[in-house]
Amino acid sequence: MSENFRTGYVAIIGRPNVGKSTLTNRLVGAKVSITSRKAQTTRHRIHGVLTTDNTQYIFVDTPGFQTTHTNALNRLMNRSVTSSFADVDVILLVIEAGRWGAGEEALLAMLPEGKPVILVINKIDRWEDKGQLLPFITKLSTEHQFAEIVPLSAEKGMGTEALLKTVATYLPVMPPVFDVDDITDRSERFLASEILREKLFRNLGEELPYGLAVEIEKFEQEGDLRRIFAAIIVDRSAHKIMVIGKSGERLKRISTDARRDMEKLFGGKVWLETWIKVKTGWADDERALKSLGYE
Repeated sequence: MSENFRTGYVAIIGRPNVGKSTLTNRLVGAKVSITSRKAQTTRHRIHGVLTTDNTQYIFVDTPGFQTTHTNALNRLMNRSVTSSFADVDVILLVIEAGRWGAGEEALLAMLPEGKPVILVINKIDRWEDKGQLLPFITKLSTEHQFAEIVPLSAEKGMGTEALLKTVATYLPVMPPVFDVDDITDRSERFLASEILREKLFRNLGEELPYGLAVEIEKFEQEGDLRRIFAAIIVDRSAHKIMVIGKSGERLKRISTDARRDMEKLFGGKVWLETWIKVKTGWADDERALKSLGYE
């Protein structure tokens, strides 16, 4: 190992749906954080790990900070964002190309002094008038004291190598915390619940009830076979009908999609059983949230 090996924690923050989880997965090179076009997909802090020849990056993907909703779940998610600032070496503030508003200003005001903040301008591939990118960068660089500004596309993989090189210069010289093959500190049980929740988001589309969660009630492993028993928690009986779909076809499709992703991530066969429970008001009940693994 090099004497100049660097290891550090990197918080990835931003408004909902700016591409934080997509960026985490792209940098790590594997799916450790779920993604969706819907806001609030990420509800937990996710640690993704990337180890190169001379650097170990420990990425903390946070929920999107928002002020629209004030139930217990959203208070916990916002607390998760702000508490992530304390123990990291670098903060990546992710924004969407061409968009800067009150949400970004509010986040910037919460950041601790003395921590390098790198502004990541994501989704540059979607900006039709590329000539506006440089003036946009210039404007933000004059108004705020960012350590660096890096434009990229997490979805396309454009600019991500440049971001890694930039981040590495701000990490301390110290030995790695995780083994070279580790990609996350989250358990397979946790990852299974997140994959299933992602498929619920993706398959339900605009019909999605935000009042849903996933609870893995049993996780068994025999050799390469994993048996996973998962309860889908919904807020209302009407939501249960929506998730099941006509003749159970929607739930079957969601479960199949989730099982395939689990098998790909875990590298073995998965037997997945899913069912639905109605727990009215769970998202505003702190005891219920803690029982579902929310910190």
